[in-house]
Amino acid sequence: MMDPDSNRWYRTAFVLSLFTIAANVVEGLVSMGLGAQDETLALFGFGVDSFIEVVSAVGIVVMILRIRRNPETPRSQFEVTALRITGTAFYLLTAGLVLGAAVNLLTGRSPESTAWGVVVSLVSISVMTGLVLAKRSVGRRLKSAPILADANCTLVCIYMSVVLLASSVLFELTGIGFMDALGALGLAVFSFREGRESFEKAAGKECECEAG
Repeated sequence: MMDPDSNRWYRTAFVLSLFTIAANVVEGLVSMGLGAQDETLALFGFGVDSFIEVVSAVGIVVMILRIRRNPETPRSQFEVTALRITGTAFYLLTAGLVLGAAVNLLTGRSPESTAWGVVVSLVSISVMTGLVLAKRSVGRRLKSAPILADANCTLVCIYMSVVLLASSVLFELTGIGFMDALGALGLAVFSFREGRESFEKAAGKECECEAG
């Protein structure tokens, strides 16, 4: 029987995963809406990424419920399927971002404004940093490698937020449309990495975030 202290920390991990889902849904809706409004590819792509992260987070919820019952059990079929869907979605996002950036560069299209990109990225960095720290704390309390791996993977969300912040600030300062396209390409790099790691985890291989 699980001791009360461990049970409490697993409940915390579960709540953090649910909060991750809610935060990504809100972030996705806001980013895609404002990205379409201001015609900024980087912000719109960031919003699409947030919805893909929701699928990944659902898999994490199922994982926590599984390891709470028995930490030694392998990934369930549901988790593997969620990883494959996530990986496919990330690859599609990568292709969309690269194609969109190429079209914008060839046509000289620029966003109307990237001010909302600055706001969204700063909020995202704050929220995701808090989540990383909280998940790491829980993972260490439970001595759970999967929960610590999830915390490390959440770092990618922070990196993508930094890319969005940089491209948004640079456009606001210079007015050069290339900055938004460059930000979209930066997001594409991380999106491709996440897609590859999702398929590696689905195949039972250790990915970079798990090794971290």
